[in-house]
Amino acid sequence: MNAIELLIDQHRLLEARLKAAVDATQPQARAALLAQIGDSLAVHIASEEEVFYPAVKARRTEDILLESLEEHLSLKRLLADLLELPPTAPTFEAKLKVLKEQTEHHHREEEEHLFPKVLKIWDPQQLEVLGRQMMRLQQDLRDEGDPREAVTEQTDEAARLG
Repeated sequence: MNAIELLIDQHRLLEARLKAAVDATQPQARAALLAQIGDSLAVHIASEEEVFYPAVKARRTEDILLESLEEHLSLKRLLADLLELPPTAPTFEAKLKVLKEQTEHHHREEEEHLFPKVLKIWDPQQLEVLGRQMMRLQQDLRDEGDPREAVTEQTDEAARLG
């Protein structure tokens, strides 16, 4: 699958799960959805940071990538906070809504600014190869189990741009 198509598909899935979590009224449902969101967000971010961003780094994309890495840090911090909170905590819902809003903002930024530039620089075959590399990494992270747990150790500073 084309790397950009993969990322956009994952954006929509994450947004739907975040909406479902915000709309959920039962603490157990929110906790289950947060686990799914956490794993999906963790592998999505990891594949962008480890494969996609380093591959598409170019003069015309570097500023966007640096901003994206800072946004990832913010998302990781929110996710780490949420994973520590019981879903009945008074601040859980507020943090979940902020995670949803920041995730949607980040997706818009990538889709409106980064992806169009990448599409001008990369040909479809290159994007297919990149997409396969990203899917392999994501599957490896899922196979290791509970990718969301690694996020708590990634909140000190933004990832570096290779």
